[in-house]
Amino acid sequence: MRLQAILESILFVAEEPIAATELAEVTEVPLADIEAQLQELARELIEAERGIVLRNVAGGWRMYSDPATHSYLERFAQTETAVRISKAAMEALAVVAYRQPVSRGQVSELRGVDSEQALRTLERRGLIAAIGTAPGPGKALLYGTTALFLEKLGMSSLGDLPPVADYVPPASMVEELDAAARPEAFPSNGSTN
Repeated sequence: MRLQAILESILFVAEEPIAATELAEVTEVPLADIEAQLQELARELIEAERGIVLRNVAGGWRMYSDPATHSYLERFAQTETAVRISKAAMEALAVVAYRQPVSRGQVSELRGVDSEQALRTLERRGLIAAIGTAPGPGKALLYGTTALFLEKLGMSSLGDLPPVADYVPPASMVEELDAAARPEAFPSNGSTN
C-alpha cells in the first residue's frame, strides 16, 4: 500500500492533530519521508480542489474542511442534524480565549449574565479547562482554552487569534454610548423648564 494512502487513512480517523514523529513511528518510515509525504498530500488536496485540506496545527497534522466550502457548512450547521454551541457558550468561549486565565465570575461580569452553564458546556466539550486557582479568598477556579480549542479553530497557538481591537468600537464611540446611558442624559419626570 502507498505511504500517502496510509497517512491519509490515519489522519482521517484521528480525533486530534498527529505529530509527524508519531506517524513515522507507526509507519516505520523515516521522519524526513513522512514530512515530505504530508507536504505532498497537503498540496495535492489543494490542487485537486477536494472538500478537505491538510494542515499542520497545534503541533501535528489534521484534516479540515476546505474554507471554500464554508458557506455550505454554515447552511448545514443550521440543520437539525448538526450539533452547535449556543450563542451564550460562544460568548463565554471568546472571553476565556482572550482573557485567560479568567474566573467564572469574571466571565459573568464581562458578559453581564451568569455564565456557569455556558462554562460547564465548554468544559464538557473539552474546549476549556480549569488551569489554576486565583489567589486570595475563595480560590476561584481559573479557566483557559485547551489544545482541542486550537485544533477546532485550526490554529497553532493563541497568537493566531484575531486582534480584539478589530472588533472594538473607537474610543470616541464608546464615550458617546456611555454618555447616552448616563442618568443625566434622561430628563426626569418631574422636571420643569
